[in-house]
Amino acid sequence: MKVNLGNFIAPTALCLLLASCAQTGPPLPPSLELPKPPTDLRASRKGNRVTLNWSEPMLTTDRQSMRYLGPTLICRSLESDRSETAMTECGNPAAKLPAPSAAPQKSATSRPAPQTYTDTLPSPMQQQDSAAEATYAVEVLNRNARGAGLSNRVHVPAVLTLPPPSDLAAELTGDGVVLTWTSAGESQNLPGNSPFIQHRYRIYRRDESSGKDAIAGEVSLGEPGPAHFTDSSFEWEKTYLYRVTAVSVIKRPDSEVRVEGDDTPPVRVIAHDVFPPSVPAGLQAAYSGEGQKPFIDLIWAPVTNADLAGYNVYRSEANGAAVKLNSALVKSPSYRDSAVASGKTYTYSVSAVDVRGNESRRSEETSEPVP
Repeated sequence: MKVNLGNFIAPTALCLLLASCAQTGPPLPPSLELPKPPTDLRASRKGNRVTLNWSEPMLTTDRQSMRYLGPTLICRSLESDRSETAMTECGNPAAKLPAPSAAPQKSATSRPAPQTYTDTLPSPMQQQDSAAEATYAVEVLNRNARGAGLSNRVHVPAVLTLPPPSDLAAELTGDGVVLTWTSAGESQNLPGNSPFIQHRYRIYRRDESSGKDAIAGEVSLGEPGPAHFTDSSFEWEKTYLYRVTAVSVIKRPDSEVRVEGDDTPPVRVIAHDVFPPSVPAGLQAAYSGEGQKPFIDLIWAPVTNADLAGYNVYRSEANGAAVKLNSALVKSPSYRDSAVASGKTYTYSVSAVDVRGNESRRSEETSEPVP
């Protein structure tokens, strides 16, 4: 039988070609599904609470899409070494968060899911030591409870914070909101008191309508006993919530770090202005009229209230009632009365008016005769 060699060689060559195309390199080992450690861990402290934020891993250490995530370990230690080698392993975790209920999203537009956890800093870790710090990291495990190591390390001061005042009160006055409380005093007997740590009270003001916070001011603890602060920087006809917190100020050679304690319960203030400006003082009257139409000039000391809008000028004759002379508010602390007649004596007084129409009492009277 005669065999066609061409018919035999062609299929054989095609098989060899396909086999060579499939083998481009050594076979890859299966992925260990180890989550890539987060690199964006952040921390903030308020009182004995430390809030941690980071992004959920979407990739494995070999840059494959993460299919399943396991629990997350919250790692914490007390140390003054800020280097990345200070905490090399989690050891005894401060907390173990359960695995997320859903797998990480896999799409071109998906973003890592934000994660958060609030840790309570144990009392033994809080010290009157300006160098003491709590170091945090997280370790995300796979579903077999294996991880690829710790995230970036973050540090928060482990300084002791003071409790807030227990008796904050507020009173609305014409000069502003007067806040009062009982101060613990800077000279209190704190354990391990350090000259590099000071304490202050910080006053917060929240606009109830917008929810925005502003620092109204700070005062030192001073001596134990009554303390007060007057806030004059608010806007009238708004409602505010005030609170006070004790702040621990850490003095370091290259920086100053402030750690807030807990807040007092808020005190609500409706800033409705029913308070008139100060009463004008020093009113004087002087007649002029030789060779010209007679007039009487009035001058007085300016009122310094920030919300002053102007003045009203009043005049009376003999025992008659006082009549307001100006139709519009007088803007400067002076006034010229040209409607005077010879042989009469005029008695004057002035009042101050604020931008909301609150009018002060009238000043002391002064009289001036017209020859």
